[in-house]
Amino acid sequence: MKNGKKALVIVPTYNEAQNIELLVEKLLNLTPAVDILIVDDNSPDGTGKIAEALSQKHPERVSVLHRPGKLGLGTAHQAGFSWGLERGYEQLVTMDADFSHPAEAIPSMLDNLGRAGMVIGSRYVAGGKTEGWTLMRKINSWTANFLARRLMRLKPRDCTGAFRAYRSEYLRQVPFNRLIARGYSAHLEVLYYFQKLGAEVVEVPIVFVNRKEGRSKISRREIREALKIMFYYWRHRPQLYY
Repeated sequence: MKNGKKALVIVPTYNEAQNIELLVEKLLNLTPAVDILIVDDNSPDGTGKIAEALSQKHPERVSVLHRPGKLGLGTAHQAGFSWGLERGYEQLVTMDADFSHPAEAIPSMLDNLGRAGMVIGSRYVAGGKTEGWTLMRKINSWTANFLARRLMRLKPRDCTGAFRAYRSEYLRQVPFNRLIARGYSAHLEVLYYFQKLGAEVVEVPIVFVNRKEGRSKISRREIREALKIMFYYWRHRPQLYY
């Protein structure tokens, strides 16, 4: 992978064999061009092998980071951030592999990084919405975002989404060694520290489409971890530097 590319899209995968090849194709066709890092957690369905083949087919654009097992989305993003920052990427994007996040929104998100430290592909601003969700999932998501804003004093409408673009100079200042969450809740922690850094956070509307292939990765354990994180930050209000 050559240095000098401005944007890296980080795609964590676990059992995404049905999706990853088509997603990579969509990402490779974006303008401006982006590079892709697939972080695979030793998927039993062979996602890692497909990703490896894609990296051999597109060696200048696609890379794969293989991990020994399912270690959590938050740690997958951290591994991707470290990989990208070490290689000098100025803009880093995180997205899911299941097509719930529209790849075509990435150019707009990157464009908005010109004035922001973080751009969130948001379901909860004007023009954003979800499709294919049950009423219970809508209630759970609304409740999680409400609690995140109240307990952690986060400002965006969509605090929990994983579809984000980041400027590298802010990511380098996040104390990743002090993050508690291993799963989805790490999004809350990173957002918290971006606000502490004074980074502007912009939300752009997206249509979040419920995954059509495979199974959702959100579990009761993830929900318990999210509540733990929110109440910890409400109680302790950790600072950037001790």
